[in-house]
Amino acid sequence: MAQIHVENVNKAHGGKPEAISAIPLRHPGRWVAVAIIALFMAMGLHTVFTNPRFKWSLQWSYFFSAQILHGVSTTLELTVASMAIGVTLGVILAVMRLSSNPIVTGAAWFYIWVFRGTPLLVQLLIWANLGALFPTLSIGLPFGHQFFVKQTFTIIPSVAAALLGLGLNEAAYMAEIVRAGIISVGEGQAEAAASIGMRKMMIMRRIVLPQAMRVIVPPTGNETISMLKSTSLVAYVPYVELLFATQNIYTRNYQIMPLLIMASLWYLGITSILMIGQYYVERYYAKGSSRQLPLTPLQKIKMRISKFGVK
Repeated sequence: MAQIHVENVNKAHGGKPEAISAIPLRHPGRWVAVAIIALFMAMGLHTVFTNPRFKWSLQWSYFFSAQILHGVSTTLELTVASMAIGVTLGVILAVMRLSSNPIVTGAAWFYIWVFRGTPLLVQLLIWANLGALFPTLSIGLPFGHQFFVKQTFTIIPSVAAALLGLGLNEAAYMAEIVRAGIISVGEGQAEAAASIGMRKMMIMRRIVLPQAMRVIVPPTGNETISMLKSTSLVAYVPYVELLFATQNIYTRNYQIMPLLIMASLWYLGITSILMIGQYYVERYYAKGSSRQLPLTPLQKIKMRISKFGVK
């Protein structure tokens, strides 16, 4: 912002207007904020690079070790598989919530109420210890012949408990996200599609869901990033993922903090990649809603470089 001063001109004498002189406003608060931020950044960098207890060389020696890489791959596999379960079941639950059948709607509401109302860690522990409540799982007639009987721990091993805990919990949240996206699409479009003979499922698949993606995609990206971090709770199942692999190492060498920082750096790196992907996916689905798409980070850098005359 700038203060603009214009000299009065006597139009009766045919005088020409003078040039406008713009005086930039002073912003001392900004400089104070920059100085404070720079001070804290300098203090943080000094601590990181001078404190020997960080043991960066030790962290680097384990950063790409076989144990850690196996944990990273397992974490990524759990994230993808759990989100696939959550999104698929979440869409089904969202459609059930919007059904005109009160029993179907009530069943979906009850599922969402239970899985959103209890902590994820508790759910993981329940799935991991389900054999204590049900030693065997069977399929058959009530009070009659059982066609299939098997030990619970053989049906639900650690990996199945992890997937069930993460995926079923995520489905409850995705159901509300998808439902919000469906509601955001005007009812008139569904009515218009029905007037030309389209069935409800076809309307949902071809008309409603494609438009609802603008509302669904941003929170789904956030849920994916949150899921990546939630996989660390699987260490209590137990199942070998990134945190569990890190714990296995520091229980032997007792270097707890350096190895936890190393695991945090892995999480930061993966979530950063996911955030970049989320940005471009959101930008893709924003094509129909905004006249001009926002500049990508690379385009912003090129524009700033061009201002300085660098090609």
